[in-house]
Amino acid sequence: MNALNSILIEGNVIAKPEKRETPNGTTVCDFKIASSLFYRQDETTEEEKSIFDIESWANLAESCAEHCTEGRGVRVVGKLKQCEDGRIKVVAERVEFKPQIKKSS
Repeated sequence: MNALNSILIEGNVIAKPEKRETPNGTTVCDFKIASSLFYRQDETTEEEKSIFDIESWANLAESCAEHCTEGRGVRVVGKLKQCEDGRIKVVAERVEFKPQIKKSS
């Protein structure tokens, strides 16, 4: 039986992406996004923030390195991957970049 391994996350980029190349020349781009969950607790609204490590490859990595600026909203579709150190990261299959609103002076 094949296991379903798919995740969709929307959030904001929280740090400058890190672009690197594998020994065979494939581009890899790592970046982090934060996603918040809001809920009501008594009379106050509480926020629960989660941080996700994202890894993108090849042409998608080039796009992420160029367009993933700090604070930019993104939607990531990918698969979960457990690293050797036990961390879980998302290997991106698709990244949608939300429009950036330019502040008028």
